[in-house]
Amino acid sequence: MRRRSPTSSLIEHMEKGAAKSQHSRFWLLAFSAAFFWLLILYFHFVVLRSNSVPDPTRLHPISVISTLTNPRSSPVGRPFIDRSSPKPIPIGPAVSKDSRSSPVSHPTDKQRESERFPFMKALRTVDNKSDPCGGKYIYVHDLPPRFNRDMLKECKSLSLWTNMCEFTTNAGLGPPLDNVEGVFSDTGWYATNQFTVDVIFNNRMKRYECLTNDSSIAAAIFVPFYAGFDIARYLWGFNISMRDAASLALVDWLEKRPEWNVMGGKDHFLVAGRITWDFRRLSEEDSDWGNKLLFLPAAKNMSMLVVESSPWNANDFGIPYPTYFHPAKDADVFVWQDRMRKLERKWLFSFAGAPRPGNPKSIRGQIIGQCKNSKVCKLLECDFGESKCHSPSNIMKMFQSSLFCLQPQGDSYTRRSAFDSMLAGCIPVFFHPGSAYTQYTWHLPKDYAKYSVFISEDDIRKRNISIEQRLSQIPPEQVKTMREEVIKLIPGLIYADPRSKLETLKDAFDVAVQAVIDKVTKLRKDMVDGRTDDGFIEELSWKYALLQEGQNLSTHEWDPFFSKPKDGNENSNISSSEAAKSSWNRD
Repeated sequence: MRRRSPTSSLIEHMEKGAAKSQHSRFWLLAFSAAFFWLLILYFHFVVLRSNSVPDPTRLHPISVISTLTNPRSSPVGRPFIDRSSPKPIPIGPAVSKDSRSSPVSHPTDKQRESERFPFMKALRTVDNKSDPCGGKYIYVHDLPPRFNRDMLKECKSLSLWTNMCEFTTNAGLGPPLDNVEGVFSDTGWYATNQFTVDVIFNNRMKRYECLTNDSSIAAAIFVPFYAGFDIARYLWGFNISMRDAASLALVDWLEKRPEWNVMGGKDHFLVAGRITWDFRRLSEEDSDWGNKLLFLPAAKNMSMLVVESSPWNANDFGIPYPTYFHPAKDADVFVWQDRMRKLERKWLFSFAGAPRPGNPKSIRGQIIGQCKNSKVCKLLECDFGESKCHSPSNIMKMFQSSLFCLQPQGDSYTRRSAFDSMLAGCIPVFFHPGSAYTQYTWHLPKDYAKYSVFISEDDIRKRNISIEQRLSQIPPEQVKTMREEVIKLIPGLIYADPRSKLETLKDAFDVAVQAVIDKVTKLRKDMVDGRTDDGFIEELSWKYALLQEGQNLSTHEWDPFFSKPKDGNENSNISSSEAAKSSWNRD
């Protein structure tokens, strides 16, 4: 019998063991694979399906908070984590189901308000008591030079009758006046043209203490367009296309700016040193006067500051004509006021001006006649040869020696002379409410009897009243009180030197800018609170500024003066077109 060697027995045993081991390993692997796929199927059909609709309670709070409350965002839209915070935002447990209605997961009321009213950031600056400019910021549009600077380069073309080049010098003040006769102060007096407010105002704005490059915090937006100079170039001998060109181009430029879209231009304002009728052409006929700037839909949203506004329209506001006095510091004003208080005034009343023989309803002829027949009236006639009325020294000397200064309508409602006379401490006498009371409501008291005398045109026209008798009946103490009121008004009626700034006093510029800011701020608050002006009657615009607190529109003593628009037939004044044509020479 053949015996197997120990070695062969061991090999056989090992082979049988290996076969058995391989068989067991196969079943282990098969079982593991099956278990793995069972786990995959379970995860897919049970876990994922149960989470296919996200439960807000499973959202991590950091993603909600960071995307809603942080004004910045990280690249590719990921939530931004403010790492400058001293305390890291906690990554805590899921928000409970009871807090699903919490404002954390929704925009705040403030955010909704900001989205609805883009001006909310500007409005909130009013409440920032630590910011001296809070609620006062002005943003100035950087207009192309054709709308302002280029006009000054062509200053000879700005007026058909006057070389405006010398009058646009010294930031719009004109050449300095020599104080040869001692009528003026030694400094601060200039031969200022009555139509240069465009330049003066713009240069004053450059030194405004609350300018901003961030329009989102601006209380109002200034448009430095020289509207008065623009139309003055084309008033005589040019068709309407030429007259309207710059205005249409300006509106087109503004409407493309993002600042315009915030309020549709209702927070914008511009200044024009001419009367409103130059910008209110009623037709498309070349024979009609002026351009149509103030009738453009976009311009109806803006506020336009003019030296004479319309009683029947809501988009223009009266500001003072420039006088000859432009102080550089408060002391200059105080010294002048004190001097006007101490002057001896030998004339009861005075008048500087020319008759209007072409206007049968003008009362200037009667006024001149009464002055000539009075021993207590000083007359400065302005109609023949080299007019004395063109001499600032002659005008101011006469006003300084008079108690009352007569201010009838000129070619239109208003006159520069009214402001020259008040600068001299002379009490103005008006014959039409449109000459001051309904015009300069930002700058003059509503109680007109405090600083002026009113005599109706009809009383003069019908010769029912003697001017001398009427004025002489005012008691001396009352005259003194009225004169003091006029002198107190002086700072707010003059334009300070644009190259400097008054320290504590508010000049005509300051008063006008603050009034615009107040107007825009009120409009914004009304919009937020849902208040509307559905009952506003634009044709009665002149009344609204005269209303006292809580007072409603009602019958007014001045209704007869504004009952019908100036169409040349139904009003005591000549047509606005004819008035504007003569406004270049307003004595």
